[in-house]
Amino acid sequence: MAKHEEVKNGIIFPIGEKNEAYAQYFIGQSYLQGLISDPEINVGVANVTFEPGCRNHWHVHHDGFQLLLVTGGEGWYQEEGKKAQVLKAGDVIVTHDGVKHWHGATKDSWFEHIAITSGTPEWLEPVTDEWYEKLKK
Repeated sequence: MAKHEEVKNGIIFPIGEKNEAYAQYFIGQSYLQGLISDPEINVGVANVTFEPGCRNHWHVHHDGFQLLLVTGGEGWYQEEGKKAQVLKAGDVIVTHDGVKHWHGATKDSWFEHIAITSGTPEWLEPVTDEWYEKLKK
């Protein structure tokens, strides 16, 4: 049994539907629930939930940023050239414009965060199983 399975029931916000729109940029299954849909607000706000082992590809936000507010489970965040860091509920990540990074669940835990995103994402290479399996808490 995976840790933090309560995340799949939506701790604070609903888990949402399977993330089919961005599935090509993830390894494993994620779920997406948009939280703001006001066309006058040029910032995306969504609850993103990751099954154990799920992670997104390396990516960059151009002309913007990404803020991650961790609400449940255990996950990883890594910027290019830096060591991966473990994330837990209450952690906040600020990713500045143009910084290559990835985030996702640990291999044995569900993971959930609110993503506040501005700008245009550029999706890059996947975080390979070889790279991911070497991560140590």
